[in-house]
Amino acid sequence: MKTPRTDISNTISSRTLKGEDPVKLGREVAAYLLKERRVNELDSIMRDVQADRAEAGIVEVIASSAHRLDQPTKDDIARQIKSIYPNAKQVIVTESPDPEVIGGVRLSLANQQLDLSVEAKLNKFKQLTATGKD
Repeated sequence: MKTPRTDISNTISSRTLKGEDPVKLGREVAAYLLKERRVNELDSIMRDVQADRAEAGIVEVIASSAHRLDQPTKDDIARQIKSIYPNAKQVIVTESPDPEVIGGVRLSLANQQLDLSVEAKLNKFKQLTATGKD
């Protein structure tokens, strides 16, 4: 019988929250997904893990930008995320280089995205001018 994805993510979440060795855990998860031919579910499982950890007070955000983020920018991102998740005990900002982001940053959380890139702002401006709104 196929183990539900939520059971897998709950197990991973609880083990990471207990401070288990992430390398060892990663290898176990990879081996399990390969053995069960469920590698294609990895992204969904990891989003579920992020959501579980966020409920436990550890919010993880992936910040995609063309350039490295300085510490004040990371701190500002963490403050913004804490305003969305006021019960967050810890906010972890992980940088992800993305040459397609011309300027600004895209933030990815477990169940939502916040696009603060130049491209998104230009698209919004184009959309507003096309409809005649300010």
